[in-house]
Amino acid sequence: MEKIVYRKLTEAELEIFINMRIAQLTEEYTNTGRSIPEGVDLKTALRDYYQRHMKEGTFVSWLAMDGDKIIGTSGMSFVEKPPYFTCPSGRLGLLSSMYTDPRYRRMGIAKELLHRVVEEARAYGCGSVHITASNMGVKLYTAYGFKHNGNFMQYDL
Repeated sequence: MEKIVYRKLTEAELEIFINMRIAQLTEEYTNTGRSIPEGVDLKTALRDYYQRHMKEGTFVSWLAMDGDKIIGTSGMSFVEKPPYFTCPSGRLGLLSSMYTDPRYRRMGIAKELLHRVVEEARAYGCGSVHITASNMGVKLYTAYGFKHNGNFMQYDL
């Protein structure tokens, strides 16, 4: 293992990043006992999303690299909603794509990636960062200072 280097995602790493995102989603989804729905083309949808939002500056990702190999990913999407008392800018960061290669876990990589994308959200003017955490990620986010929001709800369309 070489020294871990951190850098921002560019178009050059996008295909590998997308494959890692699908691996992450598959791991999280199947760990809940569900099977992956058939006929969902995530690769095309993810490529479209990342290309558009990276160009617009509303998505940023930091990568952890061991040599030329991506071993960890992070992502932050920036959205805006009407301002409210605890977020007068109305700007929110939506954390996603937090993934570390299983061979590199428990080495502080995810914590470093998390810190870098949270700082991106701060620089963008976000008043809050939201995440739907996997069971595995809850400890990381709690240790960093994230708090549970017991009223968070979701309606699937």
